[in-house]
Amino acid sequence: MKIDLKYGCNPHQIPASLTLPDPSPLIVLNGKPGYINILDALGAWQLARELKTVTGVPGAASFKHTSPAGAAIAGALSEDFRKSQFLPEEELSPVATAYVKARGGDRMSSFGDVVGVSEIVDVSLARVLKREVSDLIIAPGFETDALEILKRKKNGNYIILQVDPDYHPPEIETREIFGFRLQQRRNDLQISKDHFRNIVTNNKLLPADILETLLVATIALKYTQSNSVCVAFDGQVIGMGAGQQSRIHCTRLACDKADKWFLQQHPKILSLNFADGLKRPDKANVVDQYILWDQLSSPEQNALLLKLKKKPELLSNEERLNWIRKFEGVCLSSDAYIPFRDNIDRANRSNVKYIAQAGSSLRDEEVTQAANEYDIVMVHTGLRCFLH
Repeated sequence: MKIDLKYGCNPHQIPASLTLPDPSPLIVLNGKPGYINILDALGAWQLARELKTVTGVPGAASFKHTSPAGAAIAGALSEDFRKSQFLPEEELSPVATAYVKARGGDRMSSFGDVVGVSEIVDVSLARVLKREVSDLIIAPGFETDALEILKRKKNGNYIILQVDPDYHPPEIETREIFGFRLQQRRNDLQISKDHFRNIVTNNKLLPADILETLLVATIALKYTQSNSVCVAFDGQVIGMGAGQQSRIHCTRLACDKADKWFLQQHPKILSLNFADGLKRPDKANVVDQYILWDQLSSPEQNALLLKLKKKPELLSNEERLNWIRKFEGVCLSSDAYIPFRDNIDRANRSNVKYIAQAGSSLRDEEVTQAANEYDIVMVHTGLRCFLH
């Protein structure tokens, strides 16, 4: 079966198509996907499904440009997190909380995302998606009322894909680039708790909830363009550093995003007085800029003040550091070994206390010593999860 796609990676790349197995495990219920939509949908679905398979908890992924902007498993939402995400007071189903957490990990990057969830989409999740800027959802099924809500999204053009949860692809995958055909065994590695037994630091205490969060981070890396480093907290990704050519740049990017996630919940941020009529994406941009106030030019600062009813009280560096230090159980995972201690030094500034990495670097001893200096628990998984 062959489906014509809207276009390829860019609008001028026409024609573009998708060839499906027979019988097809994928059904287009609404909208017309493009090439990148399909790439993101397949990545989001695999990630969400694997999160559920490994943890037993509903999983969700928010994908953009072939990497997860966020990923999470279902769980309770704190009041501060709800406020920081401008969420209305409403009861959410488990799959809806999984997606809210996934999208809230990096809401700037999740703007216009592709959503993947491990569960049948219910009305609770459909109502959440109705108010978000999103391009596509892929799921194993949809409640009738939920499907009707989503079909009305984006003037009827919201892309809705249904996938067979029991479909498993062939062992060998093929890719053609520039007229050259590559083949490899699909990355069907099943990441499990057994990969986190080799604790190499002096501190060897790894609580069950921390192990679950490390699993979420490591599974997310499996579907992230390499090099990549992931920071996670309480079962959700809060900082993804993807597609960088050096690991320290991945770590800096992931930790910077995590810092921003923490600071979004600071009382001074939650008390920002927005100008009347400001929409949720605009409020998110205001918060993002406020956190980076010292890095803004005078014209940028003046433009920001126009979106607030009064000039806010700024956060000092000491306040930022003390606030981030309040969050216990911050985890970091790397898709390959950590080659230098500078990654550990940067992770410590974001209050990371648990690290998973492949190990087997020439500088393992130096990196482990750095972790010991900060009383960080570090695991050598023996896994490399590159994706290109």
